[in-house]
Amino acid sequence: MTTTNNRIWFITGGSKGLGHAFTLAALEAGDKVAAVARNIGSLEALKESYPDSLLPITLDITNRESVFAAVKAAKEHFGRLDVIVNNAGTMTLGMVEELSEADARSVMETNFFGALWVSQAAMPYLREQGSGHLIQISSIGALVAGPMTGIYSASKFALEGLSEALAKEAAAFGINLTMVEPGGYWTDMYLTMRLSDSIEAYGSLKEEMGKQSEGSVDSDPRLAAEALMKLVESENPPSRLILGSMVFDAAMSAHEERIAVWKQWESVSRAAEKGIPAPEGYGLAAE
Repeated sequence: MTTTNNRIWFITGGSKGLGHAFTLAALEAGDKVAAVARNIGSLEALKESYPDSLLPITLDITNRESVFAAVKAAKEHFGRLDVIVNNAGTMTLGMVEELSEADARSVMETNFFGALWVSQAAMPYLREQGSGHLIQISSIGALVAGPMTGIYSASKFALEGLSEALAKEAAAFGINLTMVEPGGYWTDMYLTMRLSDSIEAYGSLKEEMGKQSEGSVDSDPRLAAEALMKLVESENPPSRLILGSMVFDAAMSAHEERIAVWKQWESVSRAAEKGIPAPEGYGLAAE
């Protein structure tokens, strides 16, 4: 698994952004990649340079049956799977009150359920071979949520909750799982993201947020790809990996703040627990 030139990757959202950078980095390292996307035009072009190493697959990540078929096709084509990268994602920005049902469901279907379906589809193959590395592309939004990012952060919080459990389940079979939490990268997510219908009352808050974001600078996706290659080559990969100095500092600050609040309210927390025998009729009836 950690030796170059023998890894088989399955990457979702592989046609653009971070997913395309991951795909290219793996191919350049001599690995083989099954890259999936709704539109595989850019992957077909890349296949001309890597005819034997790249398998583009058209896939709607929200369709569970299609996901299982795509993972199976990749495994049968290459003979095994080593690195599964759940990268496909979408973003809708809007205050929580502004979100429509369609807004909320669309983000959760892709960011959470899509990753769940891929993980479920890949696990039997990884269990059978007793190895593999699941990489869930999460976000700083799973650590720090703010105005306008409620549904996006909710999808990433959900992904990390699922992944924490899956990591423990997968470890019993020699499978690693890492949640990668990137900051800002110049991808087309900014061009394709949706904005919810606006409520006038939030106008001043949005204006203030716009001023705070002025001058922000994102990074080249290739830097994220370089970090991912170091991750898969590690013999002891971490359960979480933050990408970016600014988001690293933000994550540390958020956790320090949480710990401080927990300690401040520790006496109330501890007073809320005192074990007592089960009340009569609670749980299974006595035989």
